[in-house]
Amino acid sequence: MTLINIYYILSFTFIIFIIGILGVVVNRKNILIIIISIELMLLAVNLNFIVFSIYLDDIIGQLFVLFVLTVAASESAIGLSILSAYYKVKQTIAVDKIKSLKS
Repeated sequence: MTLINIYYILSFTFIIFIIGILGVVVNRKNILIIIISIELMLLAVNLNFIVFSIYLDDIIGQLFVLFVLTVAASESAIGLSILSAYYKVKQTIAVDKIKSLKS
Protein backbone atom coordinates (compact mmCIF):
# COMPACT_ATOMS: atom_id res chain seq x y z
CA MET A 1 0.00 0.00 0.00
CA THR A 2 1.38 3.36 -1.02
CA LEU A 3 1.03 6.18 1.45
CA ILE A 4 0.18 9.54 -0.04
CA ASN A 5 2.15 12.44 1.33
CA ILE A 6 0.05 15.01 3.22
CA TYR A 7 1.46 17.83 1.10
CA TYR A 8 -0.08 16.38 -2.05
CA ILE A 9 -3.52 16.30 -0.48
CA LEU A 10 -3.14 19.79 0.98
CA SER A 11 -2.05 21.18 -2.37
CA PHE A 12 -5.05 19.45 -4.00
CA THR A 13 -7.43 21.04 -1.48
CA PHE A 14 -5.74 24.40 -2.01
CA ILE A 15 -6.31 24.11 -5.76
CA ILE A 16 -9.97 23.20 -5.19
CA PHE A 17 -10.38 26.19 -2.87
CA ILE A 18 -8.77 28.56 -5.39
CA ILE A 19 -11.07 27.24 -8.14
CA GLY A 20 -14.02 27.99 -5.86
CA ILE A 21 -12.78 31.52 -5.17
CA LEU A 22 -12.25 32.12 -8.88
CA GLY A 23 -15.76 30.87 -9.57
CA VAL A 24 -17.20 33.42 -7.16
CA VAL A 25 -15.00 36.32 -8.25
CA VAL A 26 -14.91 35.82 -12.00
CA ASN A 27 -18.50 34.74 -12.61
CA ARG A 28 -20.66 37.43 -11.05
CA LYS A 29 -23.67 37.04 -13.36
CA ASN A 30 -24.79 33.46 -12.78
CA ILE A 31 -26.11 32.77 -9.28
CA LEU A 32 -25.99 28.99 -9.73
CA ILE A 33 -22.26 29.05 -10.49
CA ILE A 34 -21.74 31.20 -7.40
CA ILE A 35 -23.60 28.69 -5.21
CA ILE A 36 -21.64 25.78 -6.70
CA SER A 37 -18.37 27.67 -6.11
CA ILE A 38 -19.26 28.26 -2.47
CA GLU A 39 -19.99 24.55 -2.09
CA LEU A 40 -16.63 23.78 -3.71
CA MET A 41 -14.85 25.98 -1.17
CA LEU A 42 -16.67 24.25 1.69
CA LEU A 43 -15.68 20.88 0.24
CA ALA A 44 -12.02 21.90 0.17
CA VAL A 45 -12.15 23.05 3.78
CA ASN A 46 -13.84 19.81 4.81
CA LEU A 47 -11.17 17.79 3.05
CA ASN A 48 -8.54 19.75 4.98
CA PHE A 49 -10.31 18.95 8.24
CA ILE A 50 -10.42 15.25 7.35
CA VAL A 51 -6.76 15.14 6.34
CA PHE A 52 -5.58 16.81 9.53
CA SER A 53 -7.93 14.69 11.61
CA ILE A 54 -6.41 11.53 10.19
CA TYR A 55 -2.87 12.93 10.38
CA LEU A 56 -3.24 13.96 14.04
CA ASP A 57 -5.29 10.85 14.93
CA ASP A 58 -8.15 12.91 16.33
CA ILE A 59 -11.87 12.42 15.74
CA ILE A 60 -12.88 16.06 16.38
CA GLY A 61 -12.07 17.15 12.82
CA GLN A 62 -14.27 14.44 11.36
CA LEU A 63 -17.14 15.40 13.66
CA PHE A 64 -16.73 19.03 12.63
CA VAL A 65 -16.88 17.97 8.97
CA LEU A 66 -20.17 16.23 9.67
CA PHE A 67 -21.65 19.43 11.07
CA VAL A 68 -20.25 21.58 8.26
CA LEU A 69 -21.69 19.22 5.63
CA THR A 70 -25.08 19.40 7.34
CA VAL A 71 -25.03 23.19 7.34
CA ALA A 72 -23.81 23.30 3.72
CA ALA A 73 -26.57 20.97 2.57
CA SER A 74 -29.24 23.03 4.30
CA GLU A 75 -27.73 26.23 2.90
CA SER A 76 -27.88 24.84 -0.62
CA ALA A 77 -31.43 23.59 -0.22
CA ILE A 78 -32.71 26.87 1.20
CA GLY A 79 -30.79 28.95 -1.35
CA LEU A 80 -32.06 26.94 -4.29
CA SER A 81 -35.65 27.00 -3.00
CA ILE A 82 -35.51 30.78 -2.62
CA LEU A 83 -33.99 31.03 -6.07
CA SER A 84 -36.70 28.88 -7.65
CA ALA A 85 -39.44 30.90 -5.92
CA TYR A 86 -37.82 34.11 -7.16
CA TYR A 87 -37.67 32.69 -10.69
CA LYS A 88 -41.39 31.84 -10.61
CA VAL A 89 -42.22 35.45 -9.72
CA LYS A 90 -39.70 37.44 -11.79
CA GLN A 91 -38.82 34.98 -14.62
CA THR A 92 -35.10 35.70 -14.22
CA ILE A 93 -32.26 34.75 -11.89
CA ALA A 94 -29.74 37.35 -13.03
CA VAL A 95 -27.57 38.61 -10.18
CA ASP A 96 -27.76 42.27 -11.27
CA LYS A 97 -31.56 42.09 -11.15
CA ILE A 98 -31.50 40.50 -7.69
CA LYS A 99 -29.17 43.21 -6.36
CA SER A 100 -31.65 45.94 -7.29
CA LEU A 101 -34.53 44.16 -5.50
CA LYS A 102 -36.42 46.57 -3.24
CA SER A 103 -39.61 44.69 -2.39
